[in-house]
Amino acid sequence: MSLDQADFGDVVFVERRRDVRIFVSIPGRYSFSDRRNSLGERRVFACRAVNLSSSTIALAAPVMGKLGERVIAHIDHLGKLEGPIVRLLEGGFVMNIPASEEERDRLVAKIAWLEDYKNHDLLDRRTDARTIPAKPYSKIILADGNVEACIVLDLSVSGVALSAGTVPDIGTVLAVGNVVGRVVRHFVGGFAVQFVERQNPNTVEVMVIREST
Repeated sequence: MSLDQADFGDVVFVERRRDVRIFVSIPGRYSFSDRRNSLGERRVFACRAVNLSSSTIALAAPVMGKLGERVIAHIDHLGKLEGPIVRLLEGGFVMNIPASEEERDRLVAKIAWLEDYKNHDLLDRRTDARTIPAKPYSKIILADGNVEACIVLDLSVSGVALSAGTVPDIGTVLAVGNVVGRVVRHFVGGFAVQFVERQNPNTVEVMVIREST
């Protein structure tokens, strides 16, 4: 692999510009500027920034956009970013970041900070320690047999936080990968599932991330 290429899971990013680029795993949320419901509201989805430069950002995302479609993203540590989709990936997309020279300088400074402190998510108050899977893609299987792709935001032995195109009602029983649970909470961009049984910490990621056939 050359110095202009970097491997992230099954996706190889090729850098064609002399632009500082880093790999990260930063939570955030996004919406599409021109997609609104009957009430005129934008649907918000959770995501993870996985690849970042001062001109583009790659998001692992549960709902795909179209080339050229404008995205509004709010990424932890980076703030609000807006721009068009310039590349589609399996399980996400790359968006351009139009910015003035001053705005780009500020973004470069944030990227430099993230390069030193990337992937250090803030601790939360949940009893069971949360982890962020290296490959955040999985599937939810509903009681009626419908299967839908989802992004795993974080997981523990007792539950998982997800983002998907569908937000099941609280109380809905479903499977995430090969683990059965119940929807217990909604939050901006996603929902939380509590497992019916506590999982083995050594195998929970494999069980959740494993895709159903």
